[in-house]
Amino acid sequence: MQRLVSLVLLTLITLQIKAQCNDINTAFKAGELVKYHAYYNWGFIWINAGEVSFSVDAARVNNQPGYHLKAHGATYKSYDFLFKVRDTFETKVDTLHLEPFEFKRITNEGSYKANYLYHFDHNKRLINASIQKEKAPERDTTLQWKDCSFDLLTMVYKARNIDYSKYKVNEKIPISMVVDGEIHDIYIRYLGKETIKNRDGRRFKCLKFSPLLVEGTIFKSGEDMTVWVTDDANRIPIIVEAKILIGSVKAVFVDAINTRHPVTAEITK
Repeated sequence: MQRLVSLVLLTLITLQIKAQCNDINTAFKAGELVKYHAYYNWGFIWINAGEVSFSVDAARVNNQPGYHLKAHGATYKSYDFLFKVRDTFETKVDTLHLEPFEFKRITNEGSYKANYLYHFDHNKRLINASIQKEKAPERDTTLQWKDCSFDLLTMVYKARNIDYSKYKVNEKIPISMVVDGEIHDIYIRYLGKETIKNRDGRRFKCLKFSPLLVEGTIFKSGEDMTVWVTDDANRIPIIVEAKILIGSVKAVFVDAINTRHPVTAEITK
């Protein structure tokens, strides 16, 4: 099972559009914690091989109120001998529009290691990036910061503030994100509403999407990924499922605490 957090991030960023990049955050608050189990498909069997968590802490960013967003993914120790994963993503944003200031990514997956650091210059509209992969020398680059472009983790939380009622089934929603020191213009396809059941039997009313993927070390290009998020004010991802170069992976919702709104999408009867 490879890149647990990357799976969740690359699939859950799905819903940001340029026209709404300055929307005010109403979906989450400081103190929220959401947890997932990560599954890998081995033949016909889904194996629970790890955990992923997303958290929001209050922070001060450039002497103003901000959020410290974190995502961490790890395989269980019992699976480390097969393929050990310890991935961490962090970003600091303002509380109003979730504009990023700094993004960090530390990747430890088997023998593969990488570090990413982005500094977002709000005055010059530049992204100063430092990237170090495996045993290669550290690479520094500067990108023009396009309007409404965000790092992976910020995009996850921006996406939760979109008014999805504006879109029709099969409509494409453009998004722009910074990945591996490059800005990619892609889209997600809105697939409508669906009631789903996770592995513990809990049922949720959800919105369903399929993102266009950028071809890389895990994914082929195309729409071989599906994400379901709660059809309520929280927009919490419940299931993320994707085909990878070898097999399939899935992130399944376990629990959420200190949400900004009640999780009304859960069907309790």
